[in-house]
Amino acid sequence: MIKRILVGLGGTPFTKVSTQCATELAGMHDAQTTGVTVVDLSKLGKVGPVPAGAGIYAKRMRERQARVTREGIEAAIDAFKSHCSAQKVVCRRIEYEQKDPFTAMIAEARYNDLTIFGLRSIFDYGFTSDPDKAIVKLVTQGVRPILAVADTYRPVRKALIAYSGSMESAKAIRHFLHLKPWPDVKLHIVHFNEGADAEPFLVKDAADFCQAHGFEVQTDTLDGQARSDLMPFAREVDADLVVMGNSVQKTLIKQLLGDTVLETIKSADRPLFLSQ
Repeated sequence: MIKRILVGLGGTPFTKVSTQCATELAGMHDAQTTGVTVVDLSKLGKVGPVPAGAGIYAKRMRERQARVTREGIEAAIDAFKSHCSAQKVVCRRIEYEQKDPFTAMIAEARYNDLTIFGLRSIFDYGFTSDPDKAIVKLVTQGVRPILAVADTYRPVRKALIAYSGSMESAKAIRHFLHLKPWPDVKLHIVHFNEGADAEPFLVKDAADFCQAHGFEVQTDTLDGQARSDLMPFAREVDADLVVMGNSVQKTLIKQLLGDTVLETIKSADRPLFLSQ
């Protein structure tokens, strides 16, 4: 059940998609929306030291940051309010000036069922000097589940569930089923063996659980690495959304997010439902 949706507003193409997704879901679930700005304007344009040969990347980053201005943020807020009004969706208060751009989001997330935000924009627009750390901060402070939108909108009719067999991966499935954001979505569960022997009942048990919740389910067990093969497979099966949980536990960041999750956030061209 979704009754409150938190939306990160950053004045980027991701913001427009976040707003559209939020108002559509709010309309379907009779939910409220809350917009929170996630940009520290004083730090934009300040790309730190870059390695030799990375000058072109730094120039591109500064150009992207230049598109995110105070006027752009205000326009994003106005668009968010207008969109909510047009969709007859209740729009709650919006935080604006924040020293830490993620503080308001973390504070508000505890009283929201779903957070919608373009996580990839943290990497693409350089909102922080340490994107991995910023994302870990969101997760450890309880900002989950997160619908990490892409920079272009696509309606969600088919969701690909990346199932590793880990407890966190199973929790992600359970959270998605309980929230049921898109009640009529078709599910496709994929498990990558990653060099291990296949477990015959692993995917079947997950599919049975989804079917018990009334969803139509298709399954695949494949050889390969989720880190490199998940997004290509999502494109191959024309999935509109990828559902993921944690699957790797090594360093601090990997314990909290997982190697595969971080790589997927950086490269995803379709929305991700993340529940860590």
